[in-house]
Amino acid sequence: MRILIVEDDKRLARLIERVLREERHTVDVAHDGESGLDMLLQGVYDVAVIDWMLPGRDGPSLCRAARAARLPTALLLLTARGQIEDKMLGFESGADDYLVKPFAFEELLARVRALGRRFNPNLGNDELRIGTIVLDLRSYTARRGERRLDLTPTEWRLLEYLMRNAGQTLTRQQILDYVWSFEHDVQPQMVDVYVSYLRRKLNAPGEADPIVTVRGIGYRLEAERA
Repeated sequence: MRILIVEDDKRLARLIERVLREERHTVDVAHDGESGLDMLLQGVYDVAVIDWMLPGRDGPSLCRAARAARLPTALLLLTARGQIEDKMLGFESGADDYLVKPFAFEELLARVRALGRRFNPNLGNDELRIGTIVLDLRSYTARRGERRLDLTPTEWRLLEYLMRNAGQTLTRQQILDYVWSFEHDVQPQMVDVYVSYLRRKLNAPGEADPIVTVRGIGYRLEAERA
């Protein structure tokens, strides 16, 4: 999964980041509410782990903003506040789960996995399958029907992101933020270039193109119609 941590305690943030990366998740970190909100609103995260007390904006306000934006991200709120009134306030702000500090990292991992399965059932599977297109997440192989697709790592990430969000229109900026997340000099036009590369490999003669261009916005993957 791709996970956002918003935690102003830098030591704790590093520890959470490390245990999540050891589980092979992709992790981004923000240390204040404003930058955390900017990253969260990109809409590219499966789960966000958010501290309650943050500089700038607190955790519940980030949850409210995420829900107002209709983000599909699962929200886990971290706090030292353990009273029932605090928990109710956290859930009312839009949090999906609530973990009281101090906590065991094993419990954090279990809650993150549960949230991932709840919000995206494909995350717990070894395969992603949309129509006849299949990604094997263990062997990193791809096929359409019986035909194997020879994808570069960038093409793989692009197809994976489209498949995880099948039926949803993704903006060029959303795709750019996910596929090229660690590169800072990539222009949005690169998305169009790689969609073109992917289409050439994905579509054999006579096969329908499952990637729909939404003019002026971005792209959407749709399952083939019978």
